[in-house]
Amino acid sequence: MEQIRMVAIDLAKNFFQIHGVDAAGQTCLQQRLRRSAVLSFFAGLSPLTVGMEACPGAHYWGRLLADLGHDVRLVPPHYVKPFVQRQKNDAVDAAAIYEAMIRPTMRFVPVKTHDQQANQVALRTREVLVRQRTMSINALRGHLAEFGVIAGVGVRSLRSLIERLDDFAESIPEFVRSVVQMLIDQIADCTRRIDELTAMIGKRSAADAVGRRLMTIPGIGPLTAAAILAAAPDATRFNGGRHFAAWTGLVPKQHSTGGRSQLGRITKMGDRTIRRLLISGALTVIAQARKRPGFAQTWLGRLVLQRPTLVAAVALANKNARIVWALMAKGGVYRPAAAA
Repeated sequence: MEQIRMVAIDLAKNFFQIHGVDAAGQTCLQQRLRRSAVLSFFAGLSPLTVGMEACPGAHYWGRLLADLGHDVRLVPPHYVKPFVQRQKNDAVDAAAIYEAMIRPTMRFVPVKTHDQQANQVALRTREVLVRQRTMSINALRGHLAEFGVIAGVGVRSLRSLIERLDDFAESIPEFVRSVVQMLIDQIADCTRRIDELTAMIGKRSAADAVGRRLMTIPGIGPLTAAAILAAAPDATRFNGGRHFAAWTGLVPKQHSTGGRSQLGRITKMGDRTIRRLLISGALTVIAQARKRPGFAQTWLGRLVLQRPTLVAAVALANKNARIVWALMAKGGVYRPAAAA
C-alpha cells in the first residue's frame, strides 16, 4: 500500500471500483470494494490524491476522504468520457477518471460544504414543486376546456377560473367537479409549500454575510443569492468577472476555425439555476426601468431600443454576473453609478 500515490474511484451504490497508481504512473491496484469498506481502506493509506467523478454522492465522499487527510479532486463527468477506452465497465471507468485527473489543464469541481448542499436541496425541491404546480394547472385548464371553460395561462388566471366554476355547474358533471377539486387542492398545497420554501431560503440568504451583499445588486434576490452561494465555486478561482460570467454560460458560443471568428448563442454552460435566475432578475429590472423617466438615455435603455428584450436581459445578466464576482472576490456592496 505504501507505493500507491494516486487513486481513482468509480462511485456506485454498493460496490466501488478502485484504481491505484504508483509514483512511476504504473497501475498497481485494481480492486472492488463494498461501500462499507471504503472508509477503512482509505484510513489505512497515507495521504494521497483521490479522484472521482462529480456525480451524486461525490461531495459526500469528498468530505469524508478530505477529513482523512487526502487531496480530493472531483472531475466533471463530460471531461472523463473521452478517456474511456473501448468497452465500458467499472474498471475502465476508474482508469478513465485517473487519466482525466492527471491532465495538466484539467478543471476540477470544488467539494461542496454541508451548507452549500443544504441550499441546493432547498432550491431543487422548490423547482420540483413549481414544476408539479405547473403540471397540475395545465391539466386543470385542459380538462375544463373539454367542457367549454377557458382560462388564461399562468397562476394569476387560476383564481378567476376557480371562482367561475360555480357558474358552469350545469355544463360540468358533478363527478368531473369532484375530480377537478383534487387538482385544485393539489395546486393550493404546492403553492403553500413553495411559499414556505421561499421564506426559508430568504432567511438563509439574509443570514449569510455574502448573501446580504449580493442582494444589494438590482435583479438579485434571495433565491438568486442562495443559488450562487450553493453552486458557485470560490470567486478567487476565476481570473476575473468575465471568466465567472463565462462559467455561468452567459457568453456567446464560439465555432471558430482558420482564424475566422464565429459567435452564436450563449453557451448555457455552468449551473442552469443561476443562469435562469440571473436572466429572470434582469427581465424584472428592465420592466421596472421602463417606467422611469430618462430610461432611453441609459445604457440599458439604448440596448433595449436596439435589440430584443431577451437579448438585453442576457446582456444585463452577464453584467450582473461580473458584479457578483467582484463582490465575492473583493468584498463590499453594490454601488450604483452616479447619474451623468
